[in-house]
Amino acid sequence: MLYPSITLAPMNILFKRRYSLVPHLLAGCLLAGCQPAPPQHFQGYAEGEAVRVAAQQSGVLTSLAVQRGDTVQSGTALFSLEHAQEAAALAQTTAQLQQAQAQAANLDTGKRAPEIAVIDAQIASARARQHLSQTQLVRQQALQARGFISAEALDQARTQLTSDTAQLHELEAQRSSARLPGRPDERRALAAQIDAARALLAQNQVRLAQKSQTAPVSGPVDDTYYRVGEWVAAGQPVLSILPPANIKLRFFVPEMRLAALHAGASVYISCDGCGAPIAATVRFIAQQAEYTPPVLYSENNRHRLVYMVEAWPAPKDATRLHPGQPVSVTLR
Repeated sequence: MLYPSITLAPMNILFKRRYSLVPHLLAGCLLAGCQPAPPQHFQGYAEGEAVRVAAQQSGVLTSLAVQRGDTVQSGTALFSLEHAQEAAALAQTTAQLQQAQAQAANLDTGKRAPEIAVIDAQIASARARQHLSQTQLVRQQALQARGFISAEALDQARTQLTSDTAQLHELEAQRSSARLPGRPDERRALAAQIDAARALLAQNQVRLAQKSQTAPVSGPVDDTYYRVGEWVAAGQPVLSILPPANIKLRFFVPEMRLAALHAGASVYISCDGCGAPIAATVRFIAQQAEYTPPVLYSENNRHRLVYMVEAWPAPKDATRLHPGQPVSVTLR
């Protein structure tokens, strides 16, 4: 069957005219900058940086005063580990310090009064013997002059007097020495011993204090990692606290809107159930960009290039947010 060619001519002309406009439309689109309209809202989520509270010493967990979800204030007792050994060491060093201090006091005051009284009695006895020896010597001299005794007997009397006089002087010297404080070398040695005992006492006090921990910040208990009776290694967190000041927002800004942001800029956050918008301050803008799918670097796709931005709300407003909660961010 033959069809007249005249019926196809208008359709061919129409087809050519319609599709001949495509290059012109594309060119006009490129000249006008056919890019997506800059977004006014950015999607993100809330994130919390919890404070993990650990024990500096290892041991068995004996008490856990808080549970997950409890709100604590700074200084609240949180947990404690068994500390019998640390308490015994503290008692030992306390006694050692007291002993060294008592020895130093003894050196500073000399001998006690009863000890000095004993020496005084010995001096009195020695003085009496000296007096007796002196009297006997005078008698022996008189007898020897008359020829009743030998010279040897006189020498013995003189020797006895000399011996008794020397013993008296020795006891008097002992009494003077007993009233003096300890020698400088002994006193310095005891002072060093006292300093060492104090340092060891302070060390044991710290060790005992580290067995119990208090809350370093205020906020809700985010999680607990051990139960009473379990062994806790030194440095391992027992629980974590999420203070409102540590709740921040993370959102992603396209490359075309990055110039509108800077550290210190204000943004507004809205979320489901948050009520009125929440003001936040930008503190961090990532230096490295990332792509949203599809990962294709080209001039036409650079609107997919985004930068992560972090902003912090005021602590009083941060209590309205929950980590992981999606939010919508608007530039001020």
